[in-house]
Amino acid sequence: MRLRALLETDALGLRLLGGEHELDRSVRGVMTTDLRDPSRYLTGGELVLTGLAWRRDAADSEPFVRILAGARVAGLAAGEAELGEIPGDLIEACERHRLPIFAVDETVAFATITEYVVRQVSGERAGDLAAVVDRHRRLMTSGPAGGGPEVVLDLLGSDLDLHAWVLSPTGRQIAGAGAPLPGQVGATLAGHHLAATRTGRRGPHRATVDGVTYSLFPIRNTGRGAAPASRDVRESVLSDWLLAVEADASDWPAARLDLLQGVTQLIAVERDRRDAARTVRRRLAQEVLELVQTGAAPAEIAARLRVAAPVLLPGMGTAPHWQVVVARVEWGAEGAPGGQVTSGIAGGPVAQALLEEILVDPAVTGPDSADRIAVAHTGDEAVALVPLPARAAPSADGGDLAEADGTAGATTAKEDPALHADALLAAVRAPLSAGLADDGRLTLGVSAAVHSPEGLRGALEEARHARRVAAARPGRVCAAGHHELASHVLLLPFVPDDVRRAFTARLLDPLRDYDRRHRAELIPTLEAFLDCDGSWTRCAARLHLHVNTLRYRVGRIEQLTGRDLSRLEDKLDFFLALRMS
Repeated sequence: MRLRALLETDALGLRLLGGEHELDRSVRGVMTTDLRDPSRYLTGGELVLTGLAWRRDAADSEPFVRILAGARVAGLAAGEAELGEIPGDLIEACERHRLPIFAVDETVAFATITEYVVRQVSGERAGDLAAVVDRHRRLMTSGPAGGGPEVVLDLLGSDLDLHAWVLSPTGRQIAGAGAPLPGQVGATLAGHHLAATRTGRRGPHRATVDGVTYSLFPIRNTGRGAAPASRDVRESVLSDWLLAVEADASDWPAARLDLLQGVTQLIAVERDRRDAARTVRRRLAQEVLELVQTGAAPAEIAARLRVAAPVLLPGMGTAPHWQVVVARVEWGAEGAPGGQVTSGIAGGPVAQALLEEILVDPAVTGPDSADRIAVAHTGDEAVALVPLPARAAPSADGGDLAEADGTAGATTAKEDPALHADALLAAVRAPLSAGLADDGRLTLGVSAAVHSPEGLRGALEEARHARRVAAARPGRVCAAGHHELASHVLLLPFVPDDVRRAFTARLLDPLRDYDRRHRAELIPTLEAFLDCDGSWTRCAARLHLHVNTLRYRVGRIEQLTGRDLSRLEDKLDFFLALRMS
């Protein structure tokens, strides 16, 4: 039954205080509580009744409502017997979380509302119970274990005459029955779904594209590999699949909505199975990344890659070139380039899932097309190790892949197999921008191709430099490639580690030792001085120092290092040392 039906029943004594646009929500049960955190007893779809005994002051309303919204209850009904009027702070919190709120007249017992809801919901379920059970049985016996999502979607078409597609968060078709969904339509639907999810609206979401109406159902990973229920939608919004159905579900009966929810759960199980298969590639990528970052010997990295080859290079049979792609997802109140990230959301896993999706050719359908993509994450960034064919090798369709020569990213064939930053984001920029909304950014950097393990350290740092270039640009989704790097940035990653360490130690260790002993902040002063192009006035203003104090610090730097910061050569040496440290 719908919330609207409860409001229209005079005997229940309900008065709407907020959420008039959410009255078509389905009520699947009722629960009475005065706990401050009733989340463990909520399964979604309940009308929550409360006498407000949990509320001590205005600050209690926001966390209570946030818990209810996170549990996806249908609405909140607060009794007037305890406090008289319902507090305004509770109504405002419900408005922020798009949760319908009702006042219950003090003359109406909660038991009356509970009995009415239970009777109505039970009656509606009983009416279609046989049909629902039969359809669920057919879905379960024909589900993912018996042939993948396509079997379930075929059953929807034959049993309910519904055309449906499973889409990735970028709109790429993963599964479908019948004619494929056009790529641009899929991207548009994904954008609608992500935007609606970010506003906190409950699914299914309604979208119209080219005059055709679709209903979009979220597919949340709830299987063995699922993370605990997230309190923040941003932790999963960019990785969840969706089910797009060519129909308007706004007037569907509850039984049909329940059936479609069952379909999404079946597909979620399939998603979990495929994610579990991907963990092997992720683990191999993590091992290689750790070896590269810790400066392991090239022979050790090469040995690790040889072990990983059967998984990362199925069917290639050749020693590949490699490219490194680095991605970072940042959430914050500002979200602008260089803005302070304040959300506390771990960006690494989000960037990892996104990078695995972005690196799939958008023209390729199916969930297994990323079987040569290995993505690890460290801290707030994700790192992909992408193999490219080093010489002609048979492709999946029986043709030949381009043959690469020994130069970074160059090929001798018309088709270039190397990754290009702009091309990676061309098909996914619009939907991802909708999911990032006003407080998220995705930045991505792509290295040149390298043909040996010795080059992976340089390729990783090159990709990271390119990502920083992308981060300096405006926009929610930005990328940069190796060809966009300045000359010194391009050269730095390929300086041997022992040369780096000796060079930076000679110049910076005396300053670090002095800072440790005296807390003099010579290193931050040097960085600011170079960043201000040697301008005494601008540097002093940035550091909030008197110019004489700045001159004293620079003099101490020159004394400790034997360098002269008025000379271009010495400025350049310090600049490079700071970049390589």
